[in-house]
Amino acid sequence: MQFAISTIIDEVKNANYLNLSKCISFLENQQVGSSDFVLTLQPNNIPVIGITGPPGAGKSTLIAALIGALVGEGKKVAVLSVDPSSILHHGALLGDRIRMREWYLHPMVYIRSLASRGHLGGLIKHIGDIVNLLKSVGFDFVILETVGVGQSEVQVVQVASPTILVLVPEAGDDIQMMKSGLFEVANIFVVNKTDRPEAQKFVNHLKHALSERVGVKTDIVETIANTGVGVSELLQVIKEYHEH
Repeated sequence: MQFAISTIIDEVKNANYLNLSKCISFLENQQVGSSDFVLTLQPNNIPVIGITGPPGAGKSTLIAALIGALVGEGKKVAVLSVDPSSILHHGALLGDRIRMREWYLHPMVYIRSLASRGHLGGLIKHIGDIVNLLKSVGFDFVILETVGVGQSEVQVVQVASPTILVLVPEAGDDIQMMKSGLFEVANIFVVNKTDRPEAQKFVNHLKHALSERVGVKTDIVETIANTGVGVSELLQVIKEYHEH
């Protein structure tokens, strides 16, 4: 199967994502010629935002809010959401992707769900090739959403910058669980749903936990993703990480 990168660039410009989707499948399945095709890519220097966190933290809602803010600035956004695989058909279980439904048909937004296929690390085996494709065809931002969170799910930091860890005020035990994993490498910590009780207490606890990270720049942003509170502040922090 042959793909002309120039053709995909023209199609993305016109919000036609059919060949892009086929090309992602081509890379995901490592079909004959995929390795040679990857060598032809010329990735642009654009932000690749990695977003992870425990189930129920509001990752998909936060991503939807970020998409809205970026589209409002006239930016073209690609989202890769990695989901657990179905044990029956091995495809992606779409999970909370329903929360992004308003963006699925928007001409400035491309959303693709990918099945983890049992791959450890929170992403998929050839995610780097797929990200480089998206960076090469005219998007302004790429967002990666991982399967979940745990000590071993740190692959996201190899392909994304910055990496965002989304937490909620009830996540005190999760901090202890993650200290030897993603907690040590995330750049931005988002405390979502800060309208809940004990939110400020949790933020203070998080600040104390992060004070142990000597010489590493980290930011804490408080959000209420379903109402948009704190999203513009988060986007500004993301831009600063990319610039510096």
